Amino acid sequence: MDWRDDRIGAAARGENPTVLAELEGGYAVIGDVQFLPGYCVLLAKDLNAKALAEMPRRHRVQFLADADLLATAVENACREADPAFRRVNIDILGNTDAFVHAHIWPRYDWEPRGLVQRPVWLYDTASWTDHTTALGDRHDGLRSSITRELRALADADPLRIHD
Repeated sequence: MDWRDDRIGAAARGENPTVLAELEGGYAVIGDVQFLPGYCVLLAKDLNAKALAEMPRRHRVQFLADADLLATAVENACREADPAFRRVNIDILGNTDAFVHAHIWPRYDWEPRGLVQRPVWLYDTASWTDHTTALGDRHDGLRSSITRELRALADADPLRIHD
């Protein structure tokens, strides 16, 4: 089985190569595509929940707190890497994949004029399969920076929620 067929299970088994860090409520991963460099996803650990509302409140709150940590780490790393960095968008949709996950999208001033102020999902679908922006070695520096930021934030986080 390819790790992409079971991203959360592969993360739990240490087989998902995109994992940046394991957090209390999920696995922080860098996106398979990097047409917006620094794109990350938080995969919830709760395999039974198909939607955020299906998670027990304690797990839901922890997941959202971890999404905030990942978003802050992406923002810090991307701001340092690219002066055209604008902001971070967080999407929790679940329309395609039936497991709880949050998309962390860095946004940049260099994005096409008609898209820079619109949702990422309006990008051409070819953006998702373009081999020139697929995750690769050239993203190692940004990946390391996001991981470093995330670990520092998680270690200092006073809001960790424990069972």
